[in-house]
Amino acid sequence: MQGREHWIARLKEWGVLREGHFLLTSGRHSPGFLLFAPAFSLPPAAEEIGSAIADMYRGQGIETVVGPAMGGVILAHEVARALGVRSIYAEKDGDAMALKRGFGLRPAERVLVVEDAVSTGGSVRKVLDICERTKADVVGVGIVADRTAGRVDLGAPLHALLELEVPSYPADDCPLCRAGEELVRPKA
Repeated sequence: MQGREHWIARLKEWGVLREGHFLLTSGRHSPGFLLFAPAFSLPPAAEEIGSAIADMYRGQGIETVVGPAMGGVILAHEVARALGVRSIYAEKDGDAMALKRGFGLRPAERVLVVEDAVSTGGSVRKVLDICERTKADVVGVGIVADRTAGRVDLGAPLHALLELEVPSYPADDCPLCRAGEELVRPKA
């Protein structure tokens, strides 16, 4: 498996790692952001990332890879392709996530949950809730970049290609806001 410096260089090369003042999906603010769309728009980059995550889980009997929309859709597809298994994704359904479009999981189905980046793990937890409700067997969680440097606990074995220490702040207690830095909504 490639190391930390490899993934930092690749993510910078693909325009994923960004610095500034960003609004995260969780509502928190951060001086760093990982925007994976530029990498996932390049099939060779998406394949490289997906294969690397698949390599962490080979031989574990995974039957389905599931990711949250939007960040996990292409990633789930690439990881599943590398493993030769099915790929599905969960979509927002009010405050939760749901499997739509005819997707489903069966009891004891061996599932790998994937996501591009985690800060609080909120989106992944919602996918894990679906797995729990359907009684699927979650083998693990594969993440490209863990912004918590390994501190996030999702209640399932987690492996990340890259662990980063990227601070985030509550919106009402953000030093970047106090400094007058313009807030960027990178997913807008």
